[in-house]
Amino acid sequence: MISPPVFFIFSLLLSFSHAAVKDFCVADFSAPEGPAGYSCKNPANVTVDDFIYSGLGVAGNPSNSIFKTAITNALVDDFPALNGLGVSMARADIAPGGVIPLHTHPRASEILFAVEGTVTAGFISAANDVYIKTLNKGDIIILPQGLLHFTVNTGSTQALIFVSFSSENPGLQILDNALFGNNFPTELITASTFLDGAEIKRLKAVFNGTG
Repeated sequence: MISPPVFFIFSLLLSFSHAAVKDFCVADFSAPEGPAGYSCKNPANVTVDDFIYSGLGVAGNPSNSIFKTAITNALVDDFPALNGLGVSMARADIAPGGVIPLHTHPRASEILFAVEGTVTAGFISAANDVYIKTLNKGDIIILPQGLLHFTVNTGSTQALIFVSFSSENPGLQILDNALFGNNFPTELITASTFLDGAEIKRLKAVFNGTG
């Protein structure tokens, strides 16, 4: 009979041995998608260019967004080489007064790096404790997985931030869109949030919601 410590060590080694069975798995978008993600591109067809992505080098235009923020992603759908690696990135160009509104990433924690300007960022814990900090150039903040968090440009110049995720597909749910950007009935939003019905309808018009 195997002792519990030996069994634990054996199980741990076994899990490590199955953690990665390939050096990489560049996503093949033309093949069927499985529960673990995209299928792998044939390694014979993989080149060094599959591992290069230049999309984050170009600034977005914050004026095109209601939030005065332009988001540029480098997630698996944008950068197929991330498939199965558990990492991804994004860039945000935020005009003065612009915001990345309250949102969650259900599948990833996030590290936010302030590159230019001044932003205030924070998150709300499951205990409803609020953690907020103003970040200047060079500062970083960790935003734990699944928790509501936000970023506001509280400076007088355009801010640039880069974020990294602990998943190639972190997921995203923006609170404003979840409440006002769909057909969630106004009377049910009023009942469940105590918001004024007229204000809910006004916000639905802003976010193209109905109901």
